[in-house]
Amino acid sequence: MKSVNSNAIKVRAATGDYEVVCKRGVLRRADREIACLGKFSSAHILSSPKVWRALEKQIRRGLPLSFAKHVHLFDDAEAAKNLFSVEKLASMLIRGGADRRSLLIAVGGGVVGDVGGFVASSYLRGVAFVQIPTTLVAQVDSAIGGKTGVNLTEGKNLVGAFYPPRLVLADPEALATLPDREFRGGLAEVIKYGVVADPALFAFLEKHMDSILRRDANALEHVIRRSVEIKARVVSQDERESGLREILNFGHTFGHALESVTRYRRFRHGEAIAWGMMCAALLGHEVARMPADTVSRIVALVRRIGPLPAWPPVKVTEILAAMHSDKKARDRNLRFVLSHKIGQAETIGGIPEKTVECILRCAPHLFVEPVESLGNCNA
Repeated sequence: MKSVNSNAIKVRAATGDYEVVCKRGVLRRADREIACLGKFSSAHILSSPKVWRALEKQIRRGLPLSFAKHVHLFDDAEAAKNLFSVEKLASMLIRGGADRRSLLIAVGGGVVGDVGGFVASSYLRGVAFVQIPTTLVAQVDSAIGGKTGVNLTEGKNLVGAFYPPRLVLADPEALATLPDREFRGGLAEVIKYGVVADPALFAFLEKHMDSILRRDANALEHVIRRSVEIKARVVSQDERESGLREILNFGHTFGHALESVTRYRRFRHGEAIAWGMMCAALLGHEVARMPADTVSRIVALVRRIGPLPAWPPVKVTEILAAMHSDKKARDRNLRFVLSHKIGQAETIGGIPEKTVECILRCAPHLFVEPVESLGNCNA
């Protein structure tokens, strides 16, 4: 059934198309939006204690007890994004009486959505699932496209499934209580969309970043909606990440490695991706002929989102080892999403490991030195 919102963004999926409703105030009518999906025997909210404390009143205006009385809370720290959390939630659902006709509603950030989606995909071999993302990263990226999963000690998102939600409700008003650090980290994913797919979005971010950081409602809604449109277009064409969808991993090979080697305790996801995008821009200059002034634009825009945790004091060999566990690697050969101009990206393999090592040695200086002073990485 169609959403009550005529401005919903459609995403094509093999198991059935779904919609992303991206508009201020949509949470206030969440029950009506979800009712368009049909009848369910029960509705179960999956969230974290932190999110639920901040947003319970707001969520309950749109999802009253009469609609979803079951609430199951779990730790949403990246370090808790593991199979133990999946087992814990499944046990909660059993005790809560969830059956095959139940609906699971993930209310939270990327960890809640990824873990909740994996639980939905595997609980009783699959139950209906709705995403209500409450962080910027989740609204523009992780809640859309059907990727679910958890981490292993060997790397990020190594166990999971493609399991599209039935509906995504992205309300910019839910970001009002988002801590500043989380908000700024989320902007890294927005910048990513500009780099890989939309020069106009990148230019808008350059011009209006100060307003976005102040959470100006109009500017924020514009960049969220445009990011969702790009993500929807890409995943509709390549749901299983067999080609085009890989461009959405710009900066992620570096970023995921940073998260892994620091045991998911040093960086928020968006912060690691911010570092990763700056590294990918430098690598693009070395192997994809990205002009130096374009590298400078990318690094300068990432810097404007605010301070990042410092580059970790780990050996380059440790980071390289983590990269070899990346999902894009083939026969443990590294592959990177790189850009040669704003608005275009591709996956490139066969890059000499010494070149990557050089980028990793340059990386710690990206927030303390002008890009121009780094010189040629191969020098």
